[in-house]
Amino acid sequence: MKEVPQISLKQAVAMVKSGDTILVGGFGMTGSPVHLVHALAETDAKDLTYVANNVGEVGLGGGRLVRTGQLKKAIGSFFTSNPEAVAAAQAGNLEVELVPQGTLAEALRAGGAGIGGFYTPTSAGTLIGEKRETKVIDGKTHVLMPGIRGNVALIRAWKADTAGNLVYRMTEQNFNKAMATAADLVIAEVEKIVPVGEIDPNQIHTPGCFVDYLVQASTTLEELGTSASVASSDKKVDDARMNMARRALKELKRGDVVNLGIGIPTLVADLITPEHGIILHSENGMLGVGPAPTEGGAMDFPVNAGKIPVTALPGSSYFDSADSFAMIRGGHVDVAIMGGLQVDEAANLANWAVPGKPLLGVGGAMDLASGAKRLIITMTHTNRDGSAKVVPECDLPLTTSGAVNMVITDLAVFAFEAGKLTLIGLMPGATLEQVRAGTSAKFVERLTD
Repeated sequence: MKEVPQISLKQAVAMVKSGDTILVGGFGMTGSPVHLVHALAETDAKDLTYVANNVGEVGLGGGRLVRTGQLKKAIGSFFTSNPEAVAAAQAGNLEVELVPQGTLAEALRAGGAGIGGFYTPTSAGTLIGEKRETKVIDGKTHVLMPGIRGNVALIRAWKADTAGNLVYRMTEQNFNKAMATAADLVIAEVEKIVPVGEIDPNQIHTPGCFVDYLVQASTTLEELGTSASVASSDKKVDDARMNMARRALKELKRGDVVNLGIGIPTLVADLITPEHGIILHSENGMLGVGPAPTEGGAMDFPVNAGKIPVTALPGSSYFDSADSFAMIRGGHVDVAIMGGLQVDEAANLANWAVPGKPLLGVGGAMDLASGAKRLIITMTHTNRDGSAKVVPECDLPLTTSGAVNMVITDLAVFAFEAGKLTLIGLMPGATLEQVRAGTSAKFVERLTD
């Protein structure tokens, strides 16, 4: 059995050359090769193309590379959380290519498998997909996404043996597993390095043939970043929001696999009990999400897509981001509950581009909206200025076309019945007159709630 060389951080990042495309694993700060990226920020390498889900928090991970001006281009799904990346893009100092999260994961898997590209329904009919080649398959429009490969992959694992076999901890598989296959040179920072034979072959996630070098990594919370500890909840729990969450819960049935988006949908999780028999899916690689722990952090618990530590219910499973979005696109997620900015009469959804803000974040919304069997949108009925959010036609950039099944607002419940927007219920304290006044879309009235 060959041995994979163990090298220092300085030796590792010296292998990155100016102009390289680098693949950087992690989801937020979970499973991120922070030591390698920090060390890279101390080198003279420049004009780099940075491929990752995001560029990390300010001053951490890829955020340091933005600050040092070493990045020429960033390819990923969500950059809005880093103001430095936004500012660099606005100033023309950083080229940004947004790719839906699931498409990004699959492009890396394709690149690592020697597949030139693939067709996906995700982003069809949206700004993200408008410049890509399209093809109608089984009556549905798909966009062509090329596979992605890099010169160097910087990844993080929990454990490795001296042959380079890797094991990831809980939700830390995320983008690491696919990236380990998709670069000419793969460098893994790992917390534990053990002799060959100490890892059960059944437990290995990445075989050693993909890994070129190992770097010993620290396990201290301070070096891993703020998301490594339990975050206190800042969820607003006013009556209107909780009423929307309660109404959404009524749409779920025992055995449903459910993905909850950020904002109001996260409140649904607080209402779910074991008796409901609902299985929560987190797109960063977990099925069977339980409530938040009372203490501890990301070193002790899995982390959900909101980058918050959670517990794992009996029967839970972990997997990488590519498998997670295969579940979504393949129709294995029964219900997605998401927030919205607009829904129109044709069941179109706009929820990723905030008016007046740079379009630098799409995340997994497009994959979920087009892939889940049923899509429920929760949102306030109007904007702060009183303008309608249930409209004749979306004028904000679309997330998906014709996929919304139900809209739950603080005033009303709409369903799409026989292709028509239909008012089926009023929320507590709301009147029909309020709904009519706050809705610019045409709708059928069939109150049943």
